[in-house]
Parts: sequence; structure tokens; C-alpha cells
Amino acid sequence: MKQPLLRYPKALVLLFTVLACLSLRTVTAQEIRIVTEELPPYNMTLNGQLTGMSTEVVQAVLKEIGVQASIQSMPWARAYDIALNAENVLIYSILRTPQRELLFKWVGPVAPTHWHLFAKPGSQIQLNSLDDARQYQTATVKQDAGEQYLQSKGFTVGKNLQPSNKYTYNYEKLKSGRVDLWIANELNALYLVRQAGDDPTETLVSALSLPDLGGDNGQNMAFSLKTPDALVERFRQGLQAIRSDGRYAAIAQKWL
Repeated sequence: MKQPLLRYPKALVLLFTVLACLSLRTVTAQEIRIVTEELPPYNMTLNGQLTGMSTEVVQAVLKEIGVQASIQSMPWARAYDIALNAENVLIYSILRTPQRELLFKWVGPVAPTHWHLFAKPGSQIQLNSLDDARQYQTATVKQDAGEQYLQSKGFTVGKNLQPSNKYTYNYEKLKSGRVDLWIANELNALYLVRQAGDDPTETLVSALSLPDLGGDNGQNMAFSLKTPDALVERFRQGLQAIRSDGRYAAIAQKWL
């Protein structure tokens, strides 16, 4: 007489393990979507190819865990919306902030970032605290961490925040005098100034450092909430592996 399957717990464990692996393989091979934005030198398109420090870290993790997936670059507000609402979406480089903590499943940091309110040299703007910036017009990027941070402090789009879709537009606004301040992370700001053919020491000055934004663990990889925990954990292990064996340090040395 046949025995009930419940008499064989090892068989059940094996069956569920196989089914979970097959399910995870299907998700990673067919359904995972990776989105990012143009944020040099973290993620950027050069000669038709996505590159940058964060991009290389993500690519190293994909190679480590044996997953193939294409990366799409788009305006940040669109990438952010997709990652908020769609299934199996990985987004980078995303700043991990209190406002975002429960909105994503966090994989881990991919790059450091240090934020400032930048002004033009000779502007006579004196900021001793964030409150001093309320009287000025500040350039932001829609839905990025800088804009969300200032909004959480009581700043308002259309009143003292002037958003754009691209980071390059904000430097142009500051340079032309259409805004008084520009909130940006330091590496991105310096890169854009140099790409415009300018010397950062002559066209940019930090009016106020924002140490509660970013830091060494600032830029992250994160999954949408509608992503299996097993997939998120697989990426976490992959990121830890490239940090442990020196691959992450080699990438950082190349870009920082």
C-alpha cells in the first residue's frame, strides 16, 4: 500500500527546494528588470554603453551570481516610479534615506556620495544652516534624494525648489544665474562642471555641506517590494562576495 507523502518529510523538503529554485531561476532569467539614470560618474552612457562605478559594481554582482539582465537608463522620476510599482525591478544608484526605507528591499551600498548645496563663487550667499537657504531658489532633480530631502525639511517645489529632469540642466541654471543654489552630490557636480569645460574651483563653491545625506554607504542597489526575498538575498550575497574578494575595491579605485 502506498504511504502518504507526509510520512516522508525529507522528500517534501527536497520537492519544495527544487520548486523554489525553479521559480527563482525563472524570475532571474526572464523577468528581472534593472533601471538607472544618467548620474556620472556612477552611471552614465559613453559611446552607447552604460558604464560608471555603480554600473560596474552591478555588473560584477550579476556575473558573480550568474544572472543575465539588461540595464535601462532613463530619467530618474520614471525609473523611481517603475521601481516603486512594478515586480522584480532592481534600481541603482539610489540613496538610502529614511523616507525610502520601507519603500524598497535594500541590497546594499555600491558607491559613496557626499551632498552639498552649491553656489557660484562671489555670490555672497552665506549659509550657516539649512534654514538660511529657504530664501533662495535651489535647483533639484525630480524625485531624487536631494529634492526629497529638502521637501522633508519644508522646502516647496515652485516656491524655493526648481526641479529639472537632468543634472546637467541644474549646473546650467546655476551658472546662468537662473537659480541661487544647486543641491547635488559632490562627485556628480564636479564631473558635470568639468564636462562643461569649466574649472570647479572657479565656478562652484560649497555653500553648505549636508552630512546627513549620503556618506560612504550612500548610493545603493534596491529591489521593488514586489520581488521575492530569495532573489534579493541572492543579490546581497553576490554584493558581499565582490566586496570580500577585492573586486569592489578595484572598481572603486578606478573611479574615485
